[in-house]
Amino acid sequence: MLDVVNLTHTYGSGPEAHRALGGIDLSVPEGQLVCVVGPSGCGKSTLLRSIAGLVRPTGGEVRVKGRPVTATPDDLAVVFQDYSRSLFPWMSVRDNVALPLRRRGLDRAARRTAAAEALAAVGLESAAAKYPWQLSGGMQQRVAIARALAYRPSLLLMDEPFGSVDAQTREDLEDLVLAVRGHHRMTIVLITHDIDESVYVGDRVVVLTRAPAVVAADLRVDLPGPRDQIGTRELPAFVHLRSEVSRLVRGRPEFSMTPSQIDKE
Repeated sequence: MLDVVNLTHTYGSGPEAHRALGGIDLSVPEGQLVCVVGPSGCGKSTLLRSIAGLVRPTGGEVRVKGRPVTATPDDLAVVFQDYSRSLFPWMSVRDNVALPLRRRGLDRAARRTAAAEALAAVGLESAAAKYPWQLSGGMQQRVAIARALAYRPSLLLMDEPFGSVDAQTREDLEDLVLAVRGHHRMTIVLITHDIDESVYVGDRVVVLTRAPAVVAADLRVDLPGPRDQIGTRELPAFVHLRSEVSRLVRGRPEFSMTPSQIDKE
């Protein structure tokens, strides 16, 4: 589905140049949810924007379904952290969700039907006629997720999507993403600074080094499903993997046993 090959990116030139990405290699098969974590400022968002075709990398290549990315692919959607800036306040929730579907060439009736289905999937069918400013922050982010779902992308990119909501809402949205991925079998790359979140929602956790970023580790998350905010986080395998990711982010790898080995202890 997604292949990132020796991706590099430098902002600026000369003595003031900042090398954000130092050579990223990453492969994501269809239907997988991969979380990317790393130190603050390491280039996580630069990586995501390069995958989305919003930033032209200095070197390397991004391929989606085998095709090089030179602009934003038609079958890709992005959910950003700042939902308040991605939703149009003068448009209803339904119209915000339906807006990108014009690019699909759907008529008005088909767009409204797809928007209604997507809003139902995120539990906001009753808010279709409201405006974004009438909703809480968590509900607005659900609208942003619904807009991505309505578009039915083959690849969904999420850049710190829950960073602006409270802890309980964050957990609700994490469970929503898991439910959506399970239902639609969507391929998702999720950028996050929250280590617990990366282990809870991901099939894999990719840890980046400090800039210029390279992949420090690519860890498989082998936790039973369905995942639960309390039960899953209490598992020894979760605690162990969460600690290992934390060590890697801080540059202190001490990995000694796999989560499956922990379960056997």
